[in-house]
Amino acid sequence: MRRAASRAEVLIELELIRAPDALREPALAALAAAGVTDGHVTVELVGEARIRQLNRAHRGHDLPTDVLSFPLDEAGPAPGPRELGDVVICPEHTEDLVEAVVHGVLHLCGYDHETDDGEMLALQARVLEEL
Repeated sequence: MRRAASRAEVLIELELIRAPDALREPALAALAAAGVTDGHVTVELVGEARIRQLNRAHRGHDLPTDVLSFPLDEAGPAPGPRELGDVVICPEHTEDLVEAVVHGVLHLCGYDHETDDGEMLALQARVLEEL
């Protein structure tokens, strides 16, 4: 049975794969800033070949990139714990892992800097400043 989150209760499960525990705080800060209080998120660090493969398969770009986000459940009701999605980061193509995590997690929360009026990048800057 799924528990409802009270105002003070946060039900976030954050899985780090080949990623340092230091990335936990920025991911949780991005979720909090976006008002997300429940769900599961995975952050994975991968090599250049894997990020290139994912970028080609999902975005049609045959080149490596810094960060990709794969949102799963939308904001509506879910039959179990909400699956927010996965953030995949390639350290070889990322200047700042913390910024990449915040950026990727905000995409999972529905933000899109390519279509909004600067809201996502402003929120990202605020989260980074507060860390």
